[in-house]
Amino acid sequence: MMNLAMANIRKSKSATISLFIFILVAALLLNIGLMVITQLSTFFDQKADQLNDPHVTIIMDQASYHPTYGEFLANYSGVKETETEEIINISINFNFGNGELTNSVVIFNADANRNIGPLKLIEKLNTSTTNDIFVPYSFKTNGGYDLGDDFIIHYQNKDYEYRIAGFLETTMMGTNNIGVMKFMLPESSYQTLAAELDNQSKGLIMSAVMEDKTQSTKLENDFIQNAKQSQVEETTLNIWGLNFELVKNVNTLTINIIATILVAFAAIIVLVSLIVIKFRVSNNIEDGMANIGVLKSIGYTSRQILSSIILQYILIALCGSIVGIALSYALMPLIGGIISTLSGLIWIQSFDMIVNLISIFFVTICVVVVTLLSAFRVRKILPVAALRGGIQTHSFRKNRIPLEKGKGNLHFLLAMKSMLANAKQNIMIVLIIMALTFATVFSVVLYYNIASDKTAFVNLFGSEPANVYIAVKSEADTRDLLSNIEQMDHVRKVNIFDLITTNIDGQIVYTNVTDHYNQLENNIVYEGRQPKYENEISISWVVSSQIDKGIGDTVEVEYGNETVSYLVTGLSQSIGNLGQIASLTMEGMQQLQSGYKGAALYVYLEGISTKDFIKNVKEQYGDDIVETLDIDENIESQTSMYTAAVFAVMVMVLIITILVVVMILYLVIKTMITKRKQEFGVMKAIGYSTIQLMNQISISFLPVIITGVIIGGVLGYFFTNPMLSVLLSNAGIKRLEFIIHLPTIIMICVGILILAYIVSMFVSRKIKKISAYGLITE
Repeated sequence: MMNLAMANIRKSKSATISLFIFILVAALLLNIGLMVITQLSTFFDQKADQLNDPHVTIIMDQASYHPTYGEFLANYSGVKETETEEIINISINFNFGNGELTNSVVIFNADANRNIGPLKLIEKLNTSTTNDIFVPYSFKTNGGYDLGDDFIIHYQNKDYEYRIAGFLETTMMGTNNIGVMKFMLPESSYQTLAAELDNQSKGLIMSAVMEDKTQSTKLENDFIQNAKQSQVEETTLNIWGLNFELVKNVNTLTINIIATILVAFAAIIVLVSLIVIKFRVSNNIEDGMANIGVLKSIGYTSRQILSSIILQYILIALCGSIVGIALSYALMPLIGGIISTLSGLIWIQSFDMIVNLISIFFVTICVVVVTLLSAFRVRKILPVAALRGGIQTHSFRKNRIPLEKGKGNLHFLLAMKSMLANAKQNIMIVLIIMALTFATVFSVVLYYNIASDKTAFVNLFGSEPANVYIAVKSEADTRDLLSNIEQMDHVRKVNIFDLITTNIDGQIVYTNVTDHYNQLENNIVYEGRQPKYENEISISWVVSSQIDKGIGDTVEVEYGNETVSYLVTGLSQSIGNLGQIASLTMEGMQQLQSGYKGAALYVYLEGISTKDFIKNVKEQYGDDIVETLDIDENIESQTSMYTAAVFAVMVMVLIITILVVVMILYLVIKTMITKRKQEFGVMKAIGYSTIQLMNQISISFLPVIITGVIIGGVLGYFFTNPMLSVLLSNAGIKRLEFIIHLPTIIMICVGILILAYIVSMFVSRKIKKISAYGLITE
């Protein structure tokens, strides 16, 4: 059996090599995807343990602190260790990636003694200066900084200049997508900065390490709830927190999407490989029918012949899978770079024998099953029939396009006859081109919505796509300022849009407040509607599941010392634990605080840059404004990490698509030329040129390629959003409306079609070597 299998492999070297490459690519993608998916959750847990990072972090200004807070944390069930230290907590502007970023930062004294979240530098300078600063590793992977670079912090109209002396690794505040980042200054620099800033910037951070990290969300909510209950009425409580589960969900979301895409694309390549195997086995049986007859005549049983065919493809599958898995480890540093960009942590790939064996077993068992089903007909072939080339009594095919009756160009008619004569082969090509076109459209749509038109992607996070954010001073009249800004040139509209913290049925919830939700451009409600009246509220699916209430139920909302009942009118979507969101109308909020007037304005512009508008509004109304934020630039900076990661995936999908199209057409056309060698020789003898025969072959494939491309493009157009919704459903996405840019899809389809035609013409050049003289003298 081994000798027969090896003989079959040697006989069809090009087909073996192409199938080997298919299986190699499938095993490579499958192994990378499975390793990332299986190791990612433990990766964050292991990093937290390795760095001894906190599982819950509570940040507050020093005026809000009370000694009982420390006792509550220390005595909380499941807490192993707690720590409290002074920090500087400010919101600053700094250059990051492609633009300027506005972000909250927590600045630590690098030289202070701490057990929880100690300074762990990945890289550092050997020399020190008085203006050194240590920043998260994401500043290198995503921010565009290197050791020794100047780093300027802009805070309250003043610049503070530092030199990046080291990159630190942290799980809790290492990326800008959480809203707060961790900096560290040497003690002298820390004390100098603290002395220059006002008292509002002086804060405390309380950290807790738990036995069970999954309880971190509950601890954070319980702590803030306890702090509000013990609040002294005269003081303003300014407390917020982060928990490990929230940070983990946010940082792993995009990585999991990419890994899932890799696994899905690997499944497509496996499917392509199986279709090719089905095609090859059927062709080999037909072409080698006489050989099968000879083998059976000299004593080989059907079982032995069948086993040799299966063994042939098992050997190819095993070799391809093993090489693919070996290459997956060589490519893991590239994947690790993407993970480091998205998480701000160093990914060190570990060897995973179980995942490797699963990848090999999955690919091999699929190959065995398809080979067995395709080759099973060998058992029914009698030696006499096999020696006659498989003919039992007669074998006549209907002439679908009689040339004497056909109308049109002769070359076109011959091409159509060739196409109809190879129906099974054409079905195979249609399925493969369809799958590849869909995968390509899917990846390009994903990239388009993250890199080009970010509106739908940003909307997933519940953000309102305005251009400028304005924080209004407490003593200013928000309504008057809104009216004044509306009258400014190039202002399309202005909305009051606040984000406050309330308590809904015992849960701490971030609550949006605005006048009219129909004036917002991002409707995050996927079921029901946003509130219209003063007694209505919408809540996210996360809050709904936590309090076990939905549309039509009544919830108790607490803010300050007031508690009011509201009717739930809608459920909103959200990503992970970021989804503790609710929405109230301005009239509804004024039931909780009668004098509430709003403190944040969202400005929508047209025909002016955000920087120019911010300059103008500060000049005219600077006395009423606390701060402004360029939302466009902030979004650009925050999404740059996702753009790079998805671009890498898109390029990989495009390269593999091109590779597969080339190899499939090469395999099919080469087989066709070999089988029709005599026919082509005769046609050359009666006057057909090489280029005419090449065009006949290419034209015979065009309808098949066009069919596959159209079906794949239509599936991509209509099913990309549903498929993405399924992939993101575990992250909390209930409705997804990515922009499907039709011209881009048409360009992809036309590109695949042109590629297929060029490849078919190029491979068909083998006809040039065929001649009538050669056929006679062979």
